[in-house]
Amino acid sequence: MLLSYLKIAWKVLLRRKFFTFISLFGISFTLLVLLVVFALFDHVAGAHAPDKRVDRMLFVNSLGHEMHNDGGWMNSPVSIHFIDDYVRTMKTPELVGVTSSVRNATAFSNNHLMPLDVRYTDGNFWRVMDFDFLAGRGFTENEVKQAQLVCVLNEHIARAYFGTTTGVVGRIIEIDLKRFRVAGVVPNVSASHLYSYADVWVPYTLSRDYFKDNRLAGEFIPLLLAPSTHEVAAMQDEFKQVMRRVQIPNPKEVKAVYAYADPILAGITRQIQDYKPGVGKGDNQLGRFYLIVTVLGLLFMLLPALNLVNLNVTRILERSSEIGVRKAFGASSHMLVGQFLVENVVLALLGGLLGLSLAAAVLAMLNDNHVIAYAQFTLSWRVFAWGMLLTLVFGLMSGVYPAWKMSRLNPVAALRGSADQTK
Repeated sequence: MLLSYLKIAWKVLLRRKFFTFISLFGISFTLLVLLVVFALFDHVAGAHAPDKRVDRMLFVNSLGHEMHNDGGWMNSPVSIHFIDDYVRTMKTPELVGVTSSVRNATAFSNNHLMPLDVRYTDGNFWRVMDFDFLAGRGFTENEVKQAQLVCVLNEHIARAYFGTTTGVVGRIIEIDLKRFRVAGVVPNVSASHLYSYADVWVPYTLSRDYFKDNRLAGEFIPLLLAPSTHEVAAMQDEFKQVMRRVQIPNPKEVKAVYAYADPILAGITRQIQDYKPGVGKGDNQLGRFYLIVTVLGLLFMLLPALNLVNLNVTRILERSSEIGVRKAFGASSHMLVGQFLVENVVLALLGGLLGLSLAAAVLAMLNDNHVIAYAQFTLSWRVFAWGMLLTLVFGLMSGVYPAWKMSRLNPVAALRGSADQTK
């Protein structure tokens, strides 16, 4: 019986090409958008090298200063003083590393100007992150403390400057008129990795924003690595306790300071909402973000389902004679409903496979055109499976009413070409 349903469904889809095209377009385009959007999202917030342990990591993105007398507030990254005197004193983290925002620099190779993105880090950065070194190593804490002119290059810069990635360790690269010794070479890191991407990594003690006074604001971001995923919440709680004992160096101007240790996605949502320090008790709006994304996703999936309902109802008018003939020869309502639902399922599966193919093509195009530096987007089979499941559910839902309406057609009226009369 099922084989017969499938054969009929295939013949119907081939016979009504315009309907098939419209339906396939709606289903495949919906899945295409979902797969591409999630691939971009996963590339930013997912666990990918070198951010493989992102589920154990917290990031202190900024420090909020609330001023006296309604003087407003300001947000900025933190200073090394704040990291050393407060963050590094925490007991829960397995490791505390330091990174900075990316800075622009230049190098000269074969009389050509080479723009670089430089990030300032410490020795623990190479232990918190999980780089697969192609050659050499990361610089050490001693090299950082001594402000040695050492660096780590990504594969692209090593090839562009030296022409190779082998035999590069120990050689000299001149960056902004300073001669750096290469300590290691790592694979290219996507620019979407907010805390690890760079062309070149150097010790933070070489940054012009490194100072040794007691100011709290600076240009650095602490990276906290928990011993396990189960201790991330405890690490957040301890950071809240640490913030209660932070001493404000200029209390006559600053009323209070606020900072939060967030997972990567929560840190993004907190920055997007441009929060006022202290307002909302530090709510990062992550739950609201998930709710909005879920509702939008379901609404987006609902569009092709509604489209299929309208198209399927219209098809009843075209197939009323066929239905009348089948009912006249003894086809039951259950058989007709089953056939119609199988047609919808076949259509949904074809649309899903087409959407998968289109998504793979779009992601390949994005990779080839280097829309984001060093990014290599990949399909998520988990999201595809969920998307296909939702597509099948909506496909079945979109076929229930038309199938029920079709099964109730009066055979005599149907043979006369009228779909308005039921039993």
